[in-house]
Amino acid sequence: MLLFCWSGAVAQVSTPKYSNEFLNIGAGARALGMGNVQAAIVNDATAGYWNPAGLLRLPNKYNIALMHSELFAGIAKNDFGSFAMPLDSSSALAVSIIRLGVDDIADTRRLQNEFGYIQYDSIRFFSVADYAMLLSYARKSNLIEGLRLGANAKIIYRNVGEFANAWGFGIDAGAQLERGSWQFGLMAKDITTTFTAWSHNVEALEEAYLQTGNELPENSAELTLPRLVLGVGKSFTFTDKLLALVATDLDFTFDGKRNVLLKTDVVSLDPHVGLELAYANTVFVRGGFNNYQETKNFDGGTTKRMQPNFGVGFQTSGLHLDLALSKVNDKESNAVSAGNTTSVIVSLGYSFN
Repeated sequence: MLLFCWSGAVAQVSTPKYSNEFLNIGAGARALGMGNVQAAIVNDATAGYWNPAGLLRLPNKYNIALMHSELFAGIAKNDFGSFAMPLDSSSALAVSIIRLGVDDIADTRRLQNEFGYIQYDSIRFFSVADYAMLLSYARKSNLIEGLRLGANAKIIYRNVGEFANAWGFGIDAGAQLERGSWQFGLMAKDITTTFTAWSHNVEALEEAYLQTGNELPENSAELTLPRLVLGVGKSFTFTDKLLALVATDLDFTFDGKRNVLLKTDVVSLDPHVGLELAYANTVFVRGGFNNYQETKNFDGGTTKRMQPNFGVGFQTSGLHLDLALSKVNDKESNAVSAGNTTSVIVSLGYSFN
């Protein structure tokens, strides 16, 4: 009986491209300033997001990370918070919270009363928001020196005002390996496929859908297919105070052909590259490129571009303040563009004993 009810609630199961894509935007201004390159090099409280194996490189006993960014000229707000700590010399854990939302959306269904008059005080506002909680655990390998392993259990909640909501669950796994000045990383997201079940409030939608001639939505479910991220980084020492870190991540997706550098019907490959310069382990300058795109122009030609990113950071006495700038849209010649839109990402970290 229970199985019958469950199958009725999720009668439509699909594997859409970009499912739960809000989980791939990024966390932390350091990472976003480097073009989302972190799988091999992450070493702070954001590791629960990028690669839980990095939790074994936490600088202190208690570690906090907070981030706020606004996308699309402030329409969407992206927030991240994490707390991480080692359990002992060979294990660590973290709890991370993510929210991406568009708030104060006007619901004008009751704007006109039964007599045809406009009533502005009848306007209600709602939010469309995606939430995720990551529970992360990491442990050193007893078999291979320098190998760190980690895993995430993630709970997803997505809400569209009173109209619809969804719950999901998934698992990630990660690994990091150090060999001298080289760092290697592997992050496997949604390794079991992440299941997200949608429930629609048909009563709230029925009148509007009938007026517009649309069919009422049905309860459904979607599966988020696995994503594999391979990372490598190398550090360089120029002087006692001046250091550099160069890293790259390769994102492999298996949900169909995407608009990335290398793409097939089975797998798509999206590369990222990032650089960080550090002076006295206090002042940081960062840059990176990601999000390769090909766009068609009206003249029949094709424009190829990558998204540039820039960041700076300051660290002292366990306090980390980072700022990143990400140019989302670039004005192109011979094409209609939304103009130049730069996202500003601010993050704050604090670690202490």
